[in-house]
Amino acid sequence: MNTTVNLYSRKFGEISRFLHNFYSNDCISVKDDTLKWKNSYDNPIEISDIIGVFIDNNDKYDINMWISLDDNIFINVTSSNSDKIIRYLFERYPY
Repeated sequence: MNTTVNLYSRKFGEISRFLHNFYSNDCISVKDDTLKWKNSYDNPIEISDIIGVFIDNNDKYDINMWISLDDNIFINVTSSNSDKIIRYLFERYPY
């Protein structure tokens, strides 16, 4: 099972703008009319970076983030639970 990150927005171009600022290059191709985005990660620890950037810039973007660490279980990432999620990732996957 790969860990997945899902981004959703009600505003066209918002996810594209966020991802281009996060990755700071054009390695990701996201259309401006995309209202959802999904990416899988082999190493669950890798999502801690995008969670941190998402929360640090939450006031700049109209985006919601959901993550899945286990099959069919999704967690909404918010400013109130992001720190606990990141800590949990490093406890559950200590490699």
